[in-house]
Amino acid sequence: MTAETALDTDELRAMIADVLEVDEASITPEIDFVRDLGVDSLLAMELAVTLERHYQVKIESHEIGNVRTMPDISALLARKLRKPA
Repeated sequence: MTAETALDTDELRAMIADVLEVDEASITPEIDFVRDLGVDSLLAMELAVTLERHYQVKIESHEIGNVRTMPDISALLARKLRKPA
């Protein structure tokens, strides 16, 4: 995926739901992964690894620790994908 490629939110939602083992419909912009879905640091790192592999970016542990919602993940990936390789 290149910086010019827009994020496919349906694909991203499906990946998040798969890693978190929840129904895709539960991944809404308002849902807080930590508060509402009980995501802990280990699960957050698993999500980071999945995103890194798919989007070919590097996500630091402190970055994924600040991600709590779908819009947070979208914003993080958008920043990462805009950076030159």
